[in-house]
Amino acid sequence: MKKAIVTICALMVLTATAPAQTRKRTTKPKATTTKSADSDAATTAAVRTDGATRIANQIKNLTTFLYLLGGVAHNIETLDAAAKTGTPSPTVDKNKAQLRQSFSDFRVGLDALEVYFRSTPQLQNYYTKLVGSASGAAEAESQAAAGQFNQAGRTLIGVVGRLTDVLVVMH
Repeated sequence: MKKAIVTICALMVLTATAPAQTRKRTTKPKATTTKSADSDAATTAAVRTDGATRIANQIKNLTTFLYLLGGVAHNIETLDAAAKTGTPSPTVDKNKAQLRQSFSDFRVGLDALEVYFRSTPQLQNYYTKLVGSASGAAEAESQAAAGQFNQAGRTLIGVVGRLTDVLVVMH
C-alpha cells in the first residue's frame, strides 16, 4: 500500500510538473527605434520646415510684388504712350530700371532656392516639383527687359502657382 501511495504521489507530481515544463516562455521584443533614428527624423523634419519656410517667403515676396506691379505697369504704359508724343520722363526710365532689377532679383532668389533643394538630401524629393521656377522667373525677366511688364507679371503668377504646388506637397 505504501508503494501504491508513493506511486500515485509520484504520478501526481509528474503530471503536475509536465505542463510547466512544456510551456514556452515568451519575451516581448525591445523597441526597434534608436536614438539615431529619432535624431534623423527630427533633422529631416527641421530641414523640411526650413525648405517650406523658404518657399513661403518667396511666395509672399512675389505676391506683394505682383500686387504692386499691376498699378506700376499700368502707369508706365500710360507714361510711355504720352512720351511718344513728347519727351520721355527720366522718372519713367528710372522706374523701368528698378522693375527690371526686381525681376532679376526674383530670378536670382529662385535660382538659389532650386540649388538649395537640389543640394539638400532631405529635400531632393521636392526638387522635381520646384524645378522650372527659376526658368519661369528668367522668362519674366526677359519679358520685363523687353518692356512687357504685364506679361512678365502673368509669367510670375505661374511661378507662384508652381511654388504653391510644392508647398502643398511638402505639407
